[in-house]
Amino acid sequence: MAKVLIIGAGGVGRVVTQKCVSVPEVFSSIMLASRTKSKCDVIAREVGQGRVETAQVDADNVPELVELINQFKPELVINVALPYQDLTIMDACLETGVHYLDTANYEPRDEAKFEYKWQWAYQDRFKEKDLTAILGCGFDPGVTSIFTSHAAKHHFDEIHYLDIVDCNGGDHGKAFATNFNPEINIREITQKGKYWENGQWVETEPFEFRKELNYPNIGSRSSYLLYHEELESLVKNFPTIKRARFWMTFGDEYLTHLRVIQNIGMSRIDSVKYKGVDMIPLEFLKEVLPNPGDLGENYTGETSIGCRIRGIKNGKEKTYYIWNNCSHQKAFDETGAQGVSYTTGVPAMLGAKMLLTGQWKKPGVFNVEEFNPDPFLEKLGEYGLPWHEESNIDIEV
Repeated sequence: MAKVLIIGAGGVGRVVTQKCVSVPEVFSSIMLASRTKSKCDVIAREVGQGRVETAQVDADNVPELVELINQFKPELVINVALPYQDLTIMDACLETGVHYLDTANYEPRDEAKFEYKWQWAYQDRFKEKDLTAILGCGFDPGVTSIFTSHAAKHHFDEIHYLDIVDCNGGDHGKAFATNFNPEINIREITQKGKYWENGQWVETEPFEFRKELNYPNIGSRSSYLLYHEELESLVKNFPTIKRARFWMTFGDEYLTHLRVIQNIGMSRIDSVKYKGVDMIPLEFLKEVLPNPGDLGENYTGETSIGCRIRGIKNGKEKTYYIWNNCSHQKAFDETGAQGVSYTTGVPAMLGAKMLLTGQWKKPGVFNVEEFNPDPFLEKLGEYGLPWHEESNIDIEV
């Protein structure tokens, strides 16, 4: 049994909190903290079952984080705050001797860029303190990386081609809304894409490449090549990969709105003057778009996320598809959050459980595919995300 501190009170924080509450034999004491304590109080009241303490903390402020950690004395911090805050939270964990887990890699505020180099640079410091830092334990990154590790361990002698496919086949009824933090989401999808091929990165323009792919229970959807952070760690940890790509579905109406947002300058992340006050257009846009945490009640349909893989087993070419489908309505009925928050929050709790029970615990900084995938996947369905697999089929990519 262990104390855990969860930082971040959005939809993912809600799911992580409820899931930790449901496993009292591991998470004996839970604190939920964010910049706005009232958001934590709502979550604690609605899903905490009287077992969740709350606190206010500025996750950009290392001394504040250190003070809170020293006060509560958790064994682990689960970071589901903004990617900008990964490094400050890691610094606070090092200073206080606490393990660390997150769901998304660090991004500098002034540049929309995925790169693990900043967090990988903490390897020696965590190792010296005999602490574990687990990076990217959401769904993608997270479960997709564990799916790849499972495939490498049980289905392939060599993985040659990896395509991660992410489809949201749901309908929230809004003209335009993002499924997680609008600021992070828009930064992510409007930057240049890239994929790994023959030992190097190939850069693409945003939405330059499109494929029509079929998704279980959903059907055909337009899928666009993007860059996503797990590609960086997967090609490093599975060096037989010749090509690795990431595809995500977008509807035509969504893309039309996105183009307008870009064309009128509302996706800018640099500061502009408005009535003498400095403001960042994308941060303002975030405040007027629908809150992703409020989308769940009328959200229909489901997500489908997985890995389509080609490689060699026993000298013969093999194809393999492993995936999860998650119903937005079922996720909301259980947690009060929509499916995208659910698919991120469940793996974060389960990764925390893996660490606290010693199954994923070793000194240093690690991406999830560097641990044994078996105990994680054995429990993933039990906690709400059942997975499926098929071999030697047409994987379409």
